[in-house]
Amino acid sequence: MFHPDTLKIILGDNPLLRKKSQKVEDFKSPEISTLIKQMVKTMRLNNGAGLSAIQVGVTLRLFVIEVDYSLYVMMNPVIKSLSKDKAVMEEGCLSFPGVFRPIERSKKTTVDYYDQSGAKNKLKAKGILARAIQHEYDHLEGILFLDRYKK
Repeated sequence: MFHPDTLKIILGDNPLLRKKSQKVEDFKSPEISTLIKQMVKTMRLNNGAGLSAIQVGVTLRLFVIEVDYSLYVMMNPVIKSLSKDKAVMEEGCLSFPGVFRPIERSKKTTVDYYDQSGAKNKLKAKGILARAIQHEYDHLEGILFLDRYKK
């Protein structure tokens, strides 16, 4: 189902998903603002918990996450810490529809990022939010969740 204000999600065999994303330079540009709105709508329509710009063909260090009715927009994120304590959970990805695998990730993470207003933030996340941040951050590095799957 396609809506005019949503974006096409790139699927897993596309080599673009292996590219490393570039820094966002102008956090407040109209193009970034429009991109974020379209990404959020695309994520919600596809029942996703997160979506990276690279997944819609834009090689910028930007992702959106919605967990427990809270929306996070993170630009130029930097993971500062990952807990040694890990958990294995089923994970999926909008670029791999219908594919779910048990993936081990840190239970907690701390991330620095810029929001839509250009303000620098630090977030200490745990649980599903920490997992989603790690998953989307991997996309910015050209890493897919299947790369982390251990049979």
